[in-house]
Amino acid sequence: MTDHVLYVSPSLALVCLPPDGPVLFSLEAAAALTGIHPELLRYYGRLGLIGPAATDRHGQPLLDDEALREIRRLEHYRRHLHVPRRALPLLCALRRAGERQQIELSFLTCTSES
Repeated sequence: MTDHVLYVSPSLALVCLPPDGPVLFSLEAAAALTGIHPELLRYYGRLGLIGPAATDRHGQPLLDDEALREIRRLEHYRRHLHVPRRALPLLCALRRAGERQQIELSFLTCTSES
């Protein structure tokens, strides 16, 4: 018997997923899960803020869990912090640079303790 993971969407729909396989969502499914219009997701994709994990056989983007987290983060910035859409690429670039520096610092700290 295969174990499965239950994924709960914001709309309270339950989806049964294999635990070890990558979970990919179509643009429409990602829009339904995040409550964001598909055109806005395409816009984020054009800006390079979210990238498809893969594409389906028709060339449509498929998004993974990390893309969904990024979408929710972008919408938090927009709706709750009132960051304009035009500023989102800069804000994301700064956040990613900070994350990279944190990883480098962790690595340097680990190697200096050895």
